[in-house]
Amino acid sequence: MTEFVLYGGKGGVGKTTVAAASGLALARAGHETLVVSTDPAHSLSDSVGTEVGDDPTEIREGLFGVEVDPDEGLERYQELFETMEDVLEEAGVDFESKEEGIGNAADLFSSGIVPGSDELAALDGLARYVDTDDYDYVVFDTAPTGHTLRLLDLPGIMADTLSTAAEVHDQVQRKVNVQKTLMLGVLASRHTDDPSAITEMRDRMNRVESVLRDPDLTTFRVVTLPETMAVEESVRLVAKLRGFDVPVGELVVNKVIEDPGDCERCQANKAVQEDAIEDLRAQLPDLDVWRVADQPGEVTGLEALERVAADLGLQ
Repeated sequence: MTEFVLYGGKGGVGKTTVAAASGLALARAGHETLVVSTDPAHSLSDSVGTEVGDDPTEIREGLFGVEVDPDEGLERYQELFETMEDVLEEAGVDFESKEEGIGNAADLFSSGIVPGSDELAALDGLARYVDTDDYDYVVFDTAPTGHTLRLLDLPGIMADTLSTAAEVHDQVQRKVNVQKTLMLGVLASRHTDDPSAITEMRDRMNRVESVLRDPDLTTFRVVTLPETMAVEESVRLVAKLRGFDVPVGELVVNKVIEDPGDCERCQANKAVQEDAIEDLRAQLPDLDVWRVADQPGEVTGLEALERVAADLGLQ
C-alpha cells in the first residue's frame, strides 16, 4: 500500500530540497517513489537537475517527479463546478430565484467556496495520487504554511459542498419526477439523472481527508530553520496540524552550522542556532529532530541531494 510523506513549513526553509532528498533516498533503497511539488514556486526541477512537468517524469531509476500546474488544476475544478451548476439547472433550479427550497443551491455557488488556484492545484495533486498503486511512496513538497493549512481544510469543505449539491439535485429531481409521473405516467419516473461527476469527486475528497488523517498511511514532517522566529512558527504549525488530526512525524532543522571552525562569528551563530534547536525540542519533546547541515552553495542535482539524505539518516 502506498505511503504518503508531506514536507511543510514556512517559505525559504528548504522544503523542496528535503522532499527531493527524501525521495532520492527512498528510491535508492528500492522503493518506487514519486515526488510531487505543489509549491507554486516550482523549484523541484532545479533541485533534482531534471525538467519535471505536470505528468510523472523519471529522474532516475525508481524516482519520479511531478510539478503540479496550478492552471490545469484550477481548470479541472472549474469544470466540475460548472457541471454541478449545469446538473442543478437542468433539474429545474433557477439560481436567480429566491423561492423557498433552492436557497442552498444559490448559496452554494455564491459563497466563494471555490478556492484559489494554488490550493486547488495542491488538492488536485493529492486527489490524483491518493489511490495510486504505481508507487510505494508519494512524497509531497507542499506550499508555504498558509497555503498548506488551507489545503488541509479543503477536502472536508469540498466533500461537504459536493454532498450539498448532490442532495439539492436529488430533492429537485424527486419533485420533477412527481410532476412527470402525474403528466406521463409511472414510466416517466423511472429515469434518474445521476450526477456521477459530483458524487465521484465527493467520494474522492472523503478519501483524501481520510488518508491525510491515517497515521498508517501519512506522515507530515515540518521543515524549519535554527532560528527563533522559524521555530515559533513551526511550533504553531504542529499545533494546527494536530488540530486537523494530521499525523506529525519528525522535525527537520535545515541549514545547521555543524563545524564553525576557528571563525568566531560562525561559532557565535552556531551557539544561537543550538539555543533555537533546544527550544524546539523543549516545546515539542515528543517529536524527533533531524538536523541537516548547512551546505556549501546551492543544493542542486542528485549528488548534492545525497548529502542531505545522509544527514536525514535516510541513506
